[in-house]
Amino acid sequence: MVAKQLSIFLENKSGRLTEVTEVLANEGINLSALCIAENSDFGILRGIVSEPDRAYNALKANHFAVNITDVVGINCPNIPGALARVLKFLSNEGVFIEYMYSFANGDTANVIIRPNDMENCIRVLQDKKVELLAANDLYKL
Repeated sequence: MVAKQLSIFLENKSGRLTEVTEVLANEGINLSALCIAENSDFGILRGIVSEPDRAYNALKANHFAVNITDVVGINCPNIPGALARVLKFLSNEGVFIEYMYSFANGDTANVIIRPNDMENCIRVLQDKKVELLAANDLYKL
């Protein structure tokens, strides 16, 4: 239920994203989900990969600034209000979402959440019977 996510710091210049994807490709590592946040000086690529520890080492060896962060994956119906319902469960219990990203496929949506309190977040989601995604399942998407 807790998965490892890569956070890769990228200079805002052409080709840096390509370099990251090439390093992963050369290692045979799949990038299954990602989001990019940016400001004027740099961007942060957050992603779920098939082999996070190997990806971390490969990126470090290629001089990328990279961290591994714990996140939670959930599966919810891909219908209006489903995510709002889950977020309400969390906010009612004081869980703050630092960031999240999602991807939908047909009738379901997979959501990656970085909460401020991982233990409380998981407890709330389990108590409310929200479907948590196993880390291995996220890595295989």
